[in-house]
Amino acid sequence: MSAKRRVMFVGLALALAACGQQSAAPTGGAGLSSLASGGARTYLIGFKPGQGVRADAVQKVGGQLRRSFDRIEAASATLTQAQATKLAADPSVEYVELTVTRRADNYVTGDGDVIGKPGGQLGGLNVNWQPSGEFTYGDMALGVPALRANGYTGSGVAVCVGDTGIDGTHPEFAGRLKGFRNFMGDGRDSAALLNDVNHHGTHVSGTIFAQYGVGSSVGPTGMDPRGVGGVSSDVNLYLARVLGDEGSGSSEGVVEGVNWCVSQLRSQGQNGQEERLIISLSLGSDEGSKTEKRAFQAAYDAGALIVAAAGNDGVKLPHYPSDYPNVIKVGAVDNLGNLASFSNYNSKQELVAPGVAVLSSVPVGAGLAARAGATGVAAYQSVNPFEFAAKTTVTDLPVVPAGGADNQFCEPGAVNPNLAGSIALIARGTCTFAAKVANAVANGAAAVIVYNNRAGPLSSVTLGTQQTIPVVGITQADGLATLAAAQQGSVTGSVSIYASDYEYFNGTSMATPHVAGAAAVVWAAKPSLSNAELRALLSATATDLGPNGRDNFFGNGLVNPAAAIAAAGKR
Repeated sequence: MSAKRRVMFVGLALALAACGQQSAAPTGGAGLSSLASGGARTYLIGFKPGQGVRADAVQKVGGQLRRSFDRIEAASATLTQAQATKLAADPSVEYVELTVTRRADNYVTGDGDVIGKPGGQLGGLNVNWQPSGEFTYGDMALGVPALRANGYTGSGVAVCVGDTGIDGTHPEFAGRLKGFRNFMGDGRDSAALLNDVNHHGTHVSGTIFAQYGVGSSVGPTGMDPRGVGGVSSDVNLYLARVLGDEGSGSSEGVVEGVNWCVSQLRSQGQNGQEERLIISLSLGSDEGSKTEKRAFQAAYDAGALIVAAAGNDGVKLPHYPSDYPNVIKVGAVDNLGNLASFSNYNSKQELVAPGVAVLSSVPVGAGLAARAGATGVAAYQSVNPFEFAAKTTVTDLPVVPAGGADNQFCEPGAVNPNLAGSIALIARGTCTFAAKVANAVANGAAAVIVYNNRAGPLSSVTLGTQQTIPVVGITQADGLATLAAAQQGSVTGSVSIYASDYEYFNGTSMATPHVAGAAAVVWAAKPSLSNAELRALLSATATDLGPNGRDNFFGNGLVNPAAAIAAAGKR
């Protein structure tokens, strides 16, 4: 995903229609008073039970019907405020509400901080999950290698993702996408042609479905030549494009997408072909919608299991759709089992899964990856590009410690004349990445290497504005080794940022498909479970993190598909 697009996901506290008591007047998070008199907007209308969709009621007030959601007795229409108020008084109408923006729950860090509530160590796990071959650290956290060895891959279960689209031609999907539908109205109706300009949907889908042994080799340093593997690589994957190029859509599109996902169930009609369906939604905002609530209740009643992101505001706030009672709310943890600082939490938190520095697929050639190295220093464990850094290569230049307190180069107007024409080596620290890189650029640096100040890779970070030099992140250990070598004598290095088929993303968006994939693996192993029974089993067998027992930060804990499969009960 380009830096310009991804930075838009920072701070996702968004307004949606309030989910409260019904009234005769139109409702909606945007507020009717904010509308210009006579201005037409898109509204969602809920009709009273047994009324069906009353197109005539919309026409009678002078409105224009847009979409008819027959299954949930609701519709969307273009109305003025006066028309909406008049329609709300119709005896067949239960409510009228404005549609409101939805966004992807992806998080791009401005300062690299993803440490939040301690989890793994308090639970006695003392974990440090690391990738192995095609298995990402998220796969390792969920025990995917052992699951695959025992034939648990999600075969026979459908997963329907609502997101920004998908590159169906990516080698990780091997042309196996089961179904695709575009609800954005922009003509991008083929999974085999460009539709996921944002990259979010392709990334989420890869976590669920990336194939083993057939991926691309064009990715970040240290990635397996075959790419990555998904949690549930044998599911039937569907994609509903309900978010656009900037990662945003509307509650109208989400309702359409969910209804389409449900239509894949065999019980829902002649075209349905799936017995078990999981809906995965890495999107949300902080208020609910009555129409969405109807759609999710109908989906749950039809037998679907619904999984959604907790949100990335790092606060104790409601977040929808994950706070609806029939949806599994998913928070994000890092490779140490700690709750990410951006991960929302409240009493509805149900499960957590890996959501920090998650490596997955993006549209072919559309991502960014990086290489870097220095003479006299072992090959770097991981090298990751900064968003807004220049896509270019510099080679055989001196590597120079930038200086300042703890080599952070944070002081305003910091000066180091030795940086001119050199690669600046800088520690992550108290100021923003943008500030320290700006200091390096002002001193004539040709590239910047930033090393972490804690264990783990330094990835999924943004500089905020476009830079003319390449900037990459490396681990603390690699940075300290390079610093020691540079302090002892002359060190030269190279930095390169190039096109990639994979990227590291942060977010509860990334945690959600881990849970969706895990649920599919369990449901395939225990096909007689209902969606409600599966949901209860996933919570009962989760690995406890944080304070003992269920808590508002980690919910019931880390989803544990192997424990769920091993539990006694229906199969």
